[in-house]
Amino acid sequence: MSSTGDTLLKVENLETYYGKVAALGGVSFEVRDGQIVTLLGSNGAGKSTTMRTISGLISPSAGKVYFCGEDITGKPAHEIVKRGLIHLPEGRHIFKDLTVLENLELGSYVLKDKNERRRRLHDVFERFPILAERRRQLGGTLSGGEQQMLAVGRGLMSGPKLLLMDEPSMGIAPLIVRDITNIIKNLHDEGTTILLVEQNAKMALGLADYGYVLDTGSIVLHGKGADLQKDEKVVKAYLGG
Repeated sequence: MSSTGDTLLKVENLETYYGKVAALGGVSFEVRDGQIVTLLGSNGAGKSTTMRTISGLISPSAGKVYFCGEDITGKPAHEIVKRGLIHLPEGRHIFKDLTVLENLELGSYVLKDKNERRRRLHDVFERFPILAERRRQLGGTLSGGEQQMLAVGRGLMSGPKLLLMDEPSMGIAPLIVRDITNIIKNLHDEGTTILLVEQNAKMALGLADYGYVLDTGSIVLHGKGADLQKDEKVVKAYLGG
């Protein structure tokens, strides 16, 4: 696991409001090239808001987001996607009335090179043979685990430099969670950088090079994934200790 790459994502003093309610109160962290970094926290701590602000779905009221050294704060989501920052949102958000193939092709809508699109599609089908088998099937007829594979595959069609994965194991049978864990491990081993939000803290910290703990919109703890697994506060709050 690499943890010595250049800084790919840098978040500085991010503040985000829903109306007059502060969802984020000055969040700062970074993700280095080649890392898996996880954001931990209870429901309502600000994890998904952080992801949505980074990817341009929400505009921050203060603070900065830098990606590959460029200030992308407040840029539209589709512009951020073009730069290779890909958000896989909580709940998967696949198009249930479109086929598997159509869902995947939508992931590469910004790509003009047809040969590269074909190559990426081939890679996705190699990684997820079940999607190749079901390419003509409607997305809504897939199981929860298969829909998650489709969401990841669609993200890979965009050629990500950084994947933001929000609750990839949510709503998936426990047996299939292991498959999702292996997918994340394999992506990482192949050099994909990942920012992971995951309610299953044991899974997240087992994968992560580094982690940050959010509480009511602020980072209260951070450290190497292996160290956080042994931290008394983390064990008590998130690992059932």
